[in-house]
Amino acid sequence: MEAKELKQIAHKYAKSVELNDFVAYGSVAAAIETIDGNVYTGISIDTACSMGFCAEHGAIADMLKHGENRIRRVVAITEKGEAVPPCGRCREFMTQLAQENENAIVEVEDDHYVTLGSLMPYDWKKGMNRKW
Repeated sequence: MEAKELKQIAHKYAKSVELNDFVAYGSVAAAIETIDGNVYTGISIDTACSMGFCAEHGAIADMLKHGENRIRRVVAITEKGEAVPPCGRCREFMTQLAQENENAIVEVEDDHYVTLGSLMPYDWKKGMNRKW
């Protein structure tokens, strides 16, 4: 799948909605393409007491629900269609799913792509001999 196609899929879900005084959702949407070629999506959820989560977390939950954990490409975008990089928590989450996810391609700003591993230059897991 081309990067622009993945971005278009995410953009379908990037619609900011204020549910009530405490919850808003959809200001960011994410799409993840797995190594197997499947695409999973998620939206951000923002809450007044910080219990929400990023769009990437929603997409990852959907991916895991279908038994996949290896990422080929990921994009998160605003409702204006602008790419935004994953936060540190999302970067860490994706790299813990599978070591090879460090090779996943991430659109960090419009038409600028890097590997997930390059966003984690001092990853604490490198060199550890742990079995998860």
